[in-house]
Amino acid sequence: MSLRRRAVLVGLSLAPLAIAPVALAPAALAAPAPEGEAALAAYAALVSRYAAPGPDGVVRVRYGAWRASAPDRAALSGAIDGFASALAAPLPPAERFAAWANLYNAVTLKVVLDAYPIRSIRDVKSKGAGLDFKAFLGPWREKRVTVAGRALSLDDIEQTILRPQMKDPRFHYMCNCASVGCPDLRVWRGATLEQDIEAAARAYVNHPRGLALTPTGLRASSIYQWYADDFGGAAGVRRHLTALAGAELKAALSARPIAAYAYDWALNDALDAKGRP
Repeated sequence: MSLRRRAVLVGLSLAPLAIAPVALAPAALAAPAPEGEAALAAYAALVSRYAAPGPDGVVRVRYGAWRASAPDRAALSGAIDGFASALAAPLPPAERFAAWANLYNAVTLKVVLDAYPIRSIRDVKSKGAGLDFKAFLGPWREKRVTVAGRALSLDDIEQTILRPQMKDPRFHYMCNCASVGCPDLRVWRGATLEQDIEAAARAYVNHPRGLALTPTGLRASSIYQWYADDFGGAAGVRRHLTALAGAELKAALSARPIAAYAYDWALNDALDAKGRP
């Protein structure tokens, strides 16, 4: 994810997938590639080992412990290579979108681990991006992984692959930018992608960083401001939030406008700012 999780699209000659916005039913799936299966198993084991919900309900990562383990850092690099290899071959839509999201999140984890300790992912800048001023805002413009012979940045994956090819605003719940304000880090699987995305969306909307009723009114994640067009504009955002919100928030949405937007770029570290768990 980038500043504004970057709505700027960078041209990339990856062939688009001709699919409907929600073509994610498991009945349509073929068997995933062996490379993808191995990468998914290794990646899932790593996420299970190092990531868990914190007291605030945000999934946090034990970056310090992970960075200290050379074998597990190597295993993450191997998973990245496996996802990239699997994506070089044709995959059914749900498997493909799951693999792209896992690749994005795995590369993001590697970016943080390589630079750790840091306070925010925005402390890491992009190299080799020329005069692109957005290279100074975070790591999202640097080419970090190669798929089918094409060097890709995190922005390329999010904005020129997942966003236009998936054609479903819920893809915003799939990409984790290693920040407290972001939807939680999850492991995505093609066979359960539809229900997992729906669960992730519902969990985020009903957590205070997604939507909260404050003394001054409703506060929503800046995602719904930055990417309002993806949800169908301001009215579409309200419909989306209302469909997912619990009873109290649903009632508030029917009676109040969204008064403010916020986003927390602090690292989703299992340690707080003073190094305490």
